[in-house]
Amino acid sequence: MLLKARHHFLIYPFFKFYAGWIIKRHFGQVQVIENYVEKGAPVILLANHFSWWDGFFAMYFNVNVLKRKFHFMMLEEQLKKFSFFNQTGGFSVRKNSRSLIESINYTVEILSEKQNMVLLFPQGKIETSYKKEIQFEGGIGRILSAAKTPIQILFMVNLVDYFSSRKPGIYMYVSEYTEAKLDAQSLNQAYNLFFNECVHNNALKHQDQ
Repeated sequence: MLLKARHHFLIYPFFKFYAGWIIKRHFGQVQVIENYVEKGAPVILLANHFSWWDGFFAMYFNVNVLKRKFHFMMLEEQLKKFSFFNQTGGFSVRKNSRSLIESINYTVEILSEKQNMVLLFPQGKIETSYKKEIQFEGGIGRILSAAKTPIQILFMVNLVDYFSSRKPGIYMYVSEYTEAKLDAQSLNQAYNLFFNECVHNNALKHQDQ
């Protein structure tokens, strides 16, 4: 059964505060490098998934820049195990089951409201940050093809580097996908181009550190 997102009147505000607090405590610097125009539309945020921190990075960006109502898709077994996240915008998905359609339709429903955003990790699992190519699963294309309202698609690439600092820095790169093709393969190709561009630019920017 689909676990729908909730936004508890105490837990959700605490999570927004906690995301900023814990990031600032554990990272020496936080940089958001954004290249998109705010359109006042619902947002799908597609981010790389390499660590426990990834949801906190997206929440930090949402609180400080996007300012939307935060939603994110999470594997059902994990959401049941960590029910706290269900109270902060998490909703369930079960792969390779009939309920997958229900999760896709629910995502489309969320994205019918302009004040909402949905964070998706299209890899579908945590993978090393050293991969040069990220492989999307097919769900994102099905969500976009079923959508009935315009949606702004943002790519997010999070990179963690120490350089010469004792604490690591987190560098959040965000750009808009503006191509007409909304299938998973086209999105995947565009994301990988952006991902490798971000890695290259981040290395150049800090090559003397």
